[in-house]
Amino acid sequence: MVERKWYSVEKMHWGCQVMIFLALTLVIYGCIEPFSPPEVNNTERFLVVDGFLNVGSDTSRITLRNTQNTNDDTRPITEGAARISAEAESGETYNFEEKGEGVYVLPPVNFNMTTKYRLHIRRSNGSEYFSEYVSVTKTPPIDSLTYKLDTDRNAMLIYVNTHDPANNTRFYRWRFEETFEYRTAYFSGLVRDPETESIISRRDNINTCWSTLESKDIKLGSTIKLSEDIIKNLPVNIIDISTNKLFFKYSILVRQYALSREAFEYWTDLAKTTQGTGSLFDPQPSQVTGNIKNAGDPKELVFGYFSAVNEEKQRIFLSPALGRFPTCIAPDTLEPADAYKSYGVLLNSLIDAAGRTFILSSSEECADCRSQGGTTTRPSFWK
Repeated sequence: MVERKWYSVEKMHWGCQVMIFLALTLVIYGCIEPFSPPEVNNTERFLVVDGFLNVGSDTSRITLRNTQNTNDDTRPITEGAARISAEAESGETYNFEEKGEGVYVLPPVNFNMTTKYRLHIRRSNGSEYFSEYVSVTKTPPIDSLTYKLDTDRNAMLIYVNTHDPANNTRFYRWRFEETFEYRTAYFSGLVRDPETESIISRRDNINTCWSTLESKDIKLGSTIKLSEDIIKNLPVNIIDISTNKLFFKYSILVRQYALSREAFEYWTDLAKTTQGTGSLFDPQPSQVTGNIKNAGDPKELVFGYFSAVNEEKQRIFLSPALGRFPTCIAPDTLEPADAYKSYGVLLNSLIDAAGRTFILSSSEECADCRSQGGTTTRPSFWK
């Protein structure tokens, strides 16, 4: 019987074999049910604490938000009306001021570098949270920022170099802010004036913009296995040169922090879970908690690690003229009345051989740099 069945299938028409295959496929997939872990659909939210006590000459900044489920693409809920303070083991208390959007700041203070500090949070619902007391970690200066064009990756690599001659740091973390200047393909010199219902000269320049982006990935480094505490040519950013970031001028500000071993282990674990989702406030695929606990319920999940450390930073500028300049189709040529009613960005006027006036118009993407998310305000640090 077995041989007869196989023989009969082999002699079937090819179309019949396809029909049987499709039928079997439908039966197999019809038996598969979607699996959704309880963590994905759990509606409970947990507190996320992001920030540190800056014992240097800059402002300390703490941000309070809530976690999201993996399948939740809405904006995170910020924590307002909380009271935050840094408490020294020697008794001093430093109160943060709320600035909105879950952000709390503390102006520069002459901190005692030999004592320990902890974070104290009191939420609007009365719940209180304390971090463990942490020692101050001193960050060595950044020696240099360098860059190199990698043709194999079609990218520009930014490197950081630093060292601690006392061999005390060993664990490092970096963040950065990259700012780049970009321009549109066409210059807009005209604008509609609703008061006079006419077309007039534009006073603002929407041809040149600047955009600033913050790092999302967690950048860590360690020299614990080295004889000397030296970080050499560690890549902190990779810039795809197919973008427009490097075409005119680019600047990156790198921030460096020394970490304790415990803090380094926390950020390492967090990097493993968030590197694929984006940032600390993105959906958390696993539970990586830090050194902050609910005073009334130590089992409550709280995300974040409090440190007391000085921030070291350095900025460089690049003008390599690499990347992509926007290409656009030719502008539309419209009569003034049609140009006023159109939705395009007005460029300039022209007069033909017969003495007739026309207005050139283009899209926002080609003539208004703000449409790409940047601002026309020149950064104060821009050279």
